[in-house]
Amino acid sequence: MQFVWVGLGGAVGSMIRYAIALGAGRSWFPWATLSVNIAGSFLIGLLASWAMGRWPTAVTPALTVGLLGGFTTFSAFAWEGLSLFRSGRAAVALGYLVASVVGGLVAAGAGYALGRGLPW
Repeated sequence: MQFVWVGLGGAVGSMIRYAIALGAGRSWFPWATLSVNIAGSFLIGLLASWAMGRWPTAVTPALTVGLLGGFTTFSAFAWEGLSLFRSGRAAVALGYLVASVVGGLVAAGAGYALGRGLPW
């Protein structure tokens, strides 16, 4: 049954990401994917630390692997980075890749720290 909950979470997360991408429109820089990946990294850090011992262990994968896994997207990140390189914008591509990786790690750490410090 946990596979079903993870799958449903992934479907919902993907639809939320798609709605954000549609709302953001096209730009010279993939802001929507960068924002979604950093926000998702923060939320996964927050949930992973806060949920420890508070929820049944079956709930966490549905939210982290399913919902947030569907919400964030490595494949779009990789494709957009490659597209920027192929279009001759190597500096923008490198900035995007660094901002995504570093931003994601910092956001996950911040979410984790916040989740550990919350009293509820």
